[in-house]
Amino acid sequence: MRATGRSTAARRTALSGANAGTVLAAREGDPEALDALVAASLPLVYNIVGRALNGHPDVDDVVQETLLRVVRGLGELRQPESFRSWLVAIAVRQVHDRERERQSSHTHRTDLDAAEEIPDPASDFAGLTILRLGLTDQRRELAEATRWLDEDDRALLALWWLEETGELQRAELADALGLSGRHAAVRVQRMKEQLETARTIVRALQLQFRGEQQCADLAELTRGWDGVPSPLWRKRLARHIRDCGQCGERGGLLYPMGQLLGGLPLLVPPPHLFQAGASVMSLAGGGAGAGAGAAKHAVHAHRAVKGGLRLALHGGKVLPVSAAAAAVATVAAAAVLVSGLGGSPPKPRPTAAAAVTGPALPSPTASPTPTPSHSPSATPSHSPKPAPTHPAVPPPAHVATVSSAKKGVSVWSFSGVNTALTESGASWYYTWSTTHSGISAPSRIGFVPMIWGAASVTPTALAQAKAAGPYLLGFNEPDMSAQSNMTVDQALSLWPKLMATGSKLGSPAVAYGGDTAGGWLDRFMSGAKAKGYRVDFITLHWYGGDFTTPDAVNQLRSYIQAVYNRYHLPIWLTEYALIDFSNGTRFPTGPQQAAFVTASTKMLQGLSYVQRYAWFALPASDTAASTGLFRSGPVATDAGKAFEAAGG
Repeated sequence: MRATGRSTAARRTALSGANAGTVLAAREGDPEALDALVAASLPLVYNIVGRALNGHPDVDDVVQETLLRVVRGLGELRQPESFRSWLVAIAVRQVHDRERERQSSHTHRTDLDAAEEIPDPASDFAGLTILRLGLTDQRRELAEATRWLDEDDRALLALWWLEETGELQRAELADALGLSGRHAAVRVQRMKEQLETARTIVRALQLQFRGEQQCADLAELTRGWDGVPSPLWRKRLARHIRDCGQCGERGGLLYPMGQLLGGLPLLVPPPHLFQAGASVMSLAGGGAGAGAGAAKHAVHAHRAVKGGLRLALHGGKVLPVSAAAAAVATVAAAAVLVSGLGGSPPKPRPTAAAAVTGPALPSPTASPTPTPSHSPSATPSHSPKPAPTHPAVPPPAHVATVSSAKKGVSVWSFSGVNTALTESGASWYYTWSTTHSGISAPSRIGFVPMIWGAASVTPTALAQAKAAGPYLLGFNEPDMSAQSNMTVDQALSLWPKLMATGSKLGSPAVAYGGDTAGGWLDRFMSGAKAKGYRVDFITLHWYGGDFTTPDAVNQLRSYIQAVYNRYHLPIWLTEYALIDFSNGTRFPTGPQQAAFVTASTKMLQGLSYVQRYAWFALPASDTAASTGLFRSGPVATDAGKAFEAAGG
């Protein structure tokens, strides 16, 4: 799927135009100009740092430190027209500094804190790129191939990727690396050769593990591989592919990388980074240059709130930000809520703090229950265009409700929730928690508890889960930093406590890549098998960006089939809907979503290995586009009417 939206030239102009008119004003202390400059710079910095650090948890800190240095050093920039190159060079320098600091830290520390800072390969920037931009086929393979690069090439990869997508020019790339144009060209060529080799590896492994082609020698070679890319395994696999006629043929139809990357948009930073950008400006005193203590305070404050920021967003509290950055943060946060929680997006007001409302949170006495995984961590840069609040065609007087043992929904409290749950025809529901406070349903509708993340593994929550039985859903999107954010080892270490409930256990629900060899889920299942741990069924999430009903249904079926072929366990699809995250957040029309509900549920009902499925979600926005089934009242949406009649 090719990303659409503003051209790369337009995106470059947005930052360059801001430079011409705002750099001088920002240097003179104009707060609005500084806000605009930081807001325009953040996506570029985030993409450089994120890809260079391979999605390491330090990405947020390095982005903030880069912005802080930019703001404080703005007065030293002698040529305002070179702001962009100067910005990129600072970002690359901060990446190198953090890498040196990390290597030194790992040399001198062997405690658990140091071990926890090692990145989880399944949570890398390649995965975010695939997920948020909706990459498919060879674009996806190219993104996955970046995992095989040496660490020394990461910063170069980040800059080259932006050059290929039109965000940077070669002169800017060379300046950022401190190299001549000729030397930069040599380094880029060497890195591209390594990346091409990695593409052939990704292609061969995918075809092998999907069962589309079988090479006995490759199967034997990878028998002892843990699924984690490394230089050693790159050499071994590349040597095999080069010498194997069968595997070598698989890489013969690869498109040029430049053609695959051309026109791709930047990954949009998560909302908390927009707010962090505003905090950086206030700490820097509008460029006046705050002390080192303030800088440390910014980093520590962010670390303190990073894990709980989603709760603040969805709980109705957003830290105040100012000027242009406030508008950006508000739009981003609102779009997240619209895409997943059905909340109405507040109109951005540049000079006022934003208040965003979301689903009611459990009482403080309940086990920690983060809010639902509204999307596979896609964070749009613009709020989506609202779809019509009401269907253009008057609804029928009555829709016959059909129930099915498979049919379920994800739920949080809203006006009319109990009636909506009953009318939906769902046979089961879940709340991303072990409780369902404020939600009651007839006895025919079962509640399934979830242990959301590491913080939810408490005696109280486990007791609640055991009492709610007989099923228990595992960790929610542990492969995403904005969700439960767990390493495979961490999840495995806690799994025996979930097994002790005696419930039938669903695997951790990954946001993407459930069918990928060496992905988060694959490594978890391999680890569980090695340790003799029990996993009774696989839980999955899926969001489709193709609004053509037959194509969307086929894509969903292919994904589920591939996952089943890998693990041969029953499937629970616990989040799914149509949302396009390739360029912001785009929803289908009501009739399109309804058609997909009808066709997808029919398909899911016919797959014997699919035990249950749950639409995302029961609540719908009263004023904007969403995937929900019922507005306040409750009033069924087009999708809601289709869901009521589905499952027969």
